[in-house]
Amino acid sequence: MIEDTMLLNQKDVQSLITMEDVIDCVDRTFQGMGNGTVVNPTKVNLDLGETAAYPSYSGFMNAMPAYIGWSDSAGIKWAGGFLGERKKLGLPYITSLILLIDPRVGNFRAVMDGAFITNYRTGAQTAVALKYLYGKGKKIRLGLYGAGVQGHTQTMAISALFEITEVKVFDMNREAAEKYARDMESCVKGPIQIVPDARSAAVDVDVAVCVTQAKSEFFRNEWFKPGMLLFPMGSYQECDDACIETADRIIVDHIGQALHRGALAKLGTSGRISEKNIYATIGEVAAGKKAGHFSGGERVICVPIGTGAMDISVATLAWQRAKEKGLGGRFKFV
Repeated sequence: MIEDTMLLNQKDVQSLITMEDVIDCVDRTFQGMGNGTVVNPTKVNLDLGETAAYPSYSGFMNAMPAYIGWSDSAGIKWAGGFLGERKKLGLPYITSLILLIDPRVGNFRAVMDGAFITNYRTGAQTAVALKYLYGKGKKIRLGLYGAGVQGHTQTMAISALFEITEVKVFDMNREAAEKYARDMESCVKGPIQIVPDARSAAVDVDVAVCVTQAKSEFFRNEWFKPGMLLFPMGSYQECDDACIETADRIIVDHIGQALHRGALAKLGTSGRISEKNIYATIGEVAAGKKAGHFSGGERVICVPIGTGAMDISVATLAWQRAKEKGLGGRFKFV
């Protein structure tokens, strides 16, 4: 019997999963990507004025399909970010829906909010990557660029696997940084320092995470010290070319995507770097196919640009739990 399609709003999804759940899903999915049991085509981008001159809506949408072997689930996330009119209305930058199907027969299992899952899994990606590249349980001094929603979820996720002994946070909006410091006090085992400029957030840190909407390259190569792990995760290039070209290792979540969007896009599309410059995917390291835990002197760039596989794995868990608890609405499309 084909079940009706489940409808879950953001409140429903939020009540069903924790950051620890998301980290577990992301970890298992990275391993599946490394082992070949996760199918994740390159995302399809619809530019609605993010960079294109037409149409001029200051936004974009991505179609992100995936099949997850370990949960035998499939689906697609339709998600993007908008400034312009959406920002004027006071709405969050991210907008997102996730559709799940039964991969055996193709019926739609669920339609749900994807923004909460997007924000949580993006933080979880960094934490899981650090687990394999830095070593779970170690102490971390964190430099953070961007104190918004992503700054919060990055810190939440990292603190679930590591002891954060210090945070140096920089945001162009001082009020956002102050709110972050208040909100994240329980996640950090040491001081949260709001620094006055971008350079200061990179001084004496082990890990630097950039989650900004900056369209200019603000993170300088001279700040990228031996032993540092740098996560440039914004939609545009946040670190300068020299950071990328002189890094000892470059690790990504999905080679096809990473070379054409975000931190590596300019150098990738111009041919200055290519697949041969990528040391490994996070999945290969998670699956034990490539070594992680590098020596203390290597400068490592990790770019988890974001894949639909992570969203579908987390959404599947939310759907399963909603079925168990009788949450959500039901709709008969046919």
